[in-house]
Amino acid sequence: MRKATNILGLIQAFVALGAIPAGLAVLVDPSGTDIGAPLELLRHSPFQNFLIPGLFLFIVNGLFNVVGAWSSFTGKPYAGKLGFWLGLFLVAWIVIQVYFIRSIHFLHLLYLAIGFLEISIAHRINSRK
Repeated sequence: MRKATNILGLIQAFVALGAIPAGLAVLVDPSGTDIGAPLELLRHSPFQNFLIPGLFLFIVNGLFNVVGAWSSFTGKPYAGKLGFWLGLFLVAWIVIQVYFIRSIHFLHLLYLAIGFLEISIAHRINSRK
């Protein structure tokens, strides 16, 4: 089980390393200009700018995954449950994002697969207890 929690921790660290800088970038500049994301992407969403999505990205997919990675690497008993929820949030984030922007990019597919992998590994950890 230690190997599974370490793999889960690596996945969570990877997600956090992408989400934190991207989330910070749109919190600093909610127009999305700094990251090359035009506001036009939000035309089918309830958002006028990237502030709220950036906040979610930074906190949930960023900081919470740092906590998840720490709990996985240190073998906390709740690491599997947290990993399951973080994977579920990542999958939901991607599905909602694709729905609102009405476009699919390679990174959507990559992070969707990562989310399902996180859920799968977390389920394996949880079922061994």
